Amino acid sequence: MQFDEKWAFVGKKQKHCDPNDAADTEQGDNWDHVAFDPAHRLVLSVVPGKRTAAKTEALVKDVHTRTGGRMLDLLVSDEYPAYKPAILHTYGETITPPRTGKPGRTKKPYTVAPAGPQYATVHKTRHKGRVVHVDVRVVFGQEEAISAALAASPVSTMVNTAFVERHHGTDRNRNGRKIRKSLGFSKDWKVHNAVTFFTMYSYNFCWPVRTLRLRGAEGQWEQRTPAMAAGLADHVWSLTEWLTFPVVQLK
Repeated sequence: MQFDEKWAFVGKKQKHCDPNDAADTEQGDNWDHVAFDPAHRLVLSVVPGKRTAAKTEALVKDVHTRTGGRMLDLLVSDEYPAYKPAILHTYGETITPPRTGKPGRTKKPYTVAPAGPQYATVHKTRHKGRVVHVDVRVVFGQEEAISAALAASPVSTMVNTAFVERHHGTDRNRNGRKIRKSLGFSKDWKVHNAVTFFTMYSYNFCWPVRTLRLRGAEGQWEQRTPAMAAGLADHVWSLTEWLTFPVVQLK
C-alpha cells in the first residue's frame, strides 16, 4: 500500500487566507490523502481536506477497516511525519502494565510497534528541483521482511511511491479543478470534496487501465478496470451504472 498527499486549493491560495476569518477555514489548501494499491491500480481510500495528522490517521484507519483489519505486507510513504504515529496507533498493540503492588503511581498504558506490517519511507534528495537520489528508510519491520514482500510483489522490485504519484497525474487529468495554474479551481469546499470522491472512486470501476489489460482466448486485448483486477467487479461499469448502484444492499 502506498500513501501520499496531492495538493489543490479552494477559493484562493493559502497565503491569502486570514486565520482570524471564520469564512477562510474552508478556503485555501485542500489535500487528497490517498491510499493506493499498486498491484491492482486501485484507490483504496481518499480523505480530502487540510493536511493534518488527524486526516492522515483517518486515512490509515480507513485502510485498516476496508482491508478487514488484516496485516498488509508492505506500507510505503514519503517522509511526512504524520504517517508513523498513525500507523502505530492503528496497527500497534496497546500494553497495559500490570499492578506491582508497590507504592507509587501505576504506569500508563503505552503502544508498541506493530509486529506484522512492514513500513518504509522514501527519502528524496533534490538538486535544482529534480530528484537525484532516493534513500529507503525502514520505520517498522525488518529489511529481510521488506525484501521478501518486494520479491512477492507483481509490480515493484524496490520501495517507492511511484504508483500513487503517477495516479495523481491521472486524477488531475480527470478532475479539471486540480489542474495547476488554472482558472477552473474549485470555489466551494464541499463541492470540491464531493468531486474528489466522484473522480477517485469512479476511476476504480469505470476507467480501464492499459497496464491491467489481458490477452483473451482469441488473442484480443480485454480491458480491465482496477476494480476488475481486484476482484470487485466483472466488467467495465458505465458512469450511469456506478451512480445508480444502491449504496445499501437490502437482502
